[in-house]
Amino acid sequence: MLLSTFSFAVMNVFIKKVSNIPAMEIVFFRCFVSMLLCFQIIYKDKADWKGNNRTLLLARGIFGTIAVYAFFITLHNMPLGTAVTIQYLSPIFTTIIAIFLLKEKVKPLQWVFFIISFAGVLVIKGFDSRISLMMLTIGITSALASGFAYNMVRSLKAKEHTMVVVLHFQLIGTLVGFLFTIFNWQTPQGMEWFYLIMIGVCTQIGQVQLTKALQQEKIANVTIFNYLGILYALFAGFIFFGEHYEGLTLWGIALVIGGVLMNYFYQHSTNKIIVEEELTTVEE
Repeated sequence: MLLSTFSFAVMNVFIKKVSNIPAMEIVFFRCFVSMLLCFQIIYKDKADWKGNNRTLLLARGIFGTIAVYAFFITLHNMPLGTAVTIQYLSPIFTTIIAIFLLKEKVKPLQWVFFIISFAGVLVIKGFDSRISLMMLTIGITSALASGFAYNMVRSLKAKEHTMVVVLHFQLIGTLVGFLFTIFNWQTPQGMEWFYLIMIGVCTQIGQVQLTKALQQEKIANVTIFNYLGILYALFAGFIFFGEHYEGLTLWGIALVIGGVLMNYFYQHSTNKIIVEEELTTVEE
């Protein structure tokens, strides 16, 4: 999950670098490059690219495409750190949706940790006059769609090859992106070609690692680490785009990281206790 988060952070920088390219055209390049890499790996592993759970795969692809398109729009119209912060509401939506779709349970104390991290997101966001109500709505839509997409991935656990799950997202994104782009094509110039290709490469790395993490662990335990992407975004925004934030942002960062770490150590200690109890039962 840490590798996935870092890969997506690098991707975000490249997306910001091509702000003059239409968002849906970037979606096309992002998904097309990743799709080719997916097919290569699937062919090597001799897996069936069509999959067996096509309804879930289709839903995962649709929600994923909505999420990335909306997110790219916010990246083009907000400071990098702010856009990423709003999109990182997705773990909250993911956990809530998982309660209903996957019947997963979240311990009361974990909700406290999530609230602490969410409060940190709000503090980081602050009262930024650069964010319009429309962009805020689009950002929240992206987070909500991501929440549904993550739950679809979790539902496909042990049912599909990891690359098949990733592939269907890229297939739908490529198709939708192409249909939009042919009517609004803007030819990339110079280094923009490199940035667009690297967006696809970083997407592939991040998406594969994300899918593996979601299929091997409970959603609530995994997606909370998404919040680390905020640190990457704030740092990259400052270094590459000269973005500055109020001093209050430091308190927000402390709350986010604090919530992440508390959830991790709490879950780790809980799992350890459960394992010890099971071993004791076996010995008895």
